[in-house]
Amino acid sequence: MLRSGTARTAPDDERGQQSLGELVSLALKDVSTLVQHEIKLAKKELSFDAKRALVGVVFVGLILFVMYPLFLMLLFAGAYGLHSHTFGQPIWAGFLWMALLVFLILGGAALLAWIFFKKITGMSLTRKTVADDITMIKQRKPSGHEDIPAVTEGTDRTAVTAGSLSSTR
Repeated sequence: MLRSGTARTAPDDERGQQSLGELVSLALKDVSTLVQHEIKLAKKELSFDAKRALVGVVFVGLILFVMYPLFLMLLFAGAYGLHSHTFGQPIWAGFLWMALLVFLILGGAALLAWIFFKKITGMSLTRKTVADDITMIKQRKPSGHEDIPAVTEGTDRTAVTAGSLSSTR
């Protein structure tokens, strides 16, 4: 976790400990800095995923635009070639075989697209670091105050008394 870098020049009490207000202020600065860095990380990760998706869409568009006329010509050539080189087979059978070939090609292209788009991470690094930060905040005790219990799930409030903050050190 990042520290805000605020240094104290004079202690608030005779033991040299920070007051509760200063501790809360320091914690809020730390959480604010942490949130800002998590937002920056999420933006970078999202832009990386968006660029990856855009590249995939551009390639699919390029394939459809450039290869479509060539693909149609090859299908007609294949259908007529099957008709002329197979004895007694009608022309519609050649076109049926070409349609089957098209479905096989589409299935392969769909599989490749699924594999490519599956690589998009969906901001997994951001989710992991946010979960780690939340876990750390819930389990972390302030340094020098080991008698203060950590905040856990289901705990509504933690009683803080003047004795509990100044009893150690």
